This record gives sequence, structure tokens and C-alpha cells, in this order.
Amino acid sequence: MYAKAVAKYVRIAPRKARQVIDLIRGKKVSDAQTILKFTPRFSAEVIGKVLNSAIANAENNHQLNRERLYISEAYVDQGPTMKRYMPRAQGRASLIHKRTSHITIVLAEKEG
Repeated sequence: MYAKAVAKYVRIAPRKARQVIDLIRGKKVSDAQTILKFTPRFSAEVIGKVLNSAIANAENNHQLNRERLYISEAYVDQGPTMKRYMPRAQGRASLIHKRTSHITIVLAEKEG
């Protein structure tokens, strides 16, 4: 049995979010929450909210034991990119890419 939580269209670059998600993949839920609490990045706050949502889904929807949960899958996919223009010198314009992410966390219960 597993529980899942997804945050879509989060306004953070996937490359930056993947740096934080790599820190918690495969860890126990309590360890992952501690790591995210002390990681000084904006994406850690967003990933922490997704993790808390997955924990709530596991407890309320699937009656899983919180103490035995671990992060079986955690990944960040790229969402749509917003394209904006910024004025530059001599009447030119340069393209700005505002990237978005889809963050997915899947929790499973340890056997035994």
C-alpha cells in the first residue's frame, strides 16, 4: 500500500527543486522532515508541504502507520514555462524563462 501527493505548477525551476528532493529520497518520513526543516532553500518549504500532504493521505485515506512510512519515490518533473520579455539596451528585448515544476512524493510502509 502506498500514499501519494502531487503539487503542480509550482513556480520554482525543476533543477533547483531536484537538488532538495535528492536529499530526502529513500529516507524515513521523520528524517526527511528534519532535513527539510534545516535546508535553507525555498524549494525545501514547498517540498515539506507536499510531504506533509502525503503523510496525511497515508494516515487518513489508507490507515498506514506514520512510524513505518518511508519515501519510496520522490521526483520533480518540468511543468510549462512562462515566457516573458525584458527590455535591454538599444531597444532590444531578451527572453526570460520562468520555469514551473510538478513535485511528486510517494510514501510506502516498511515491512516488518
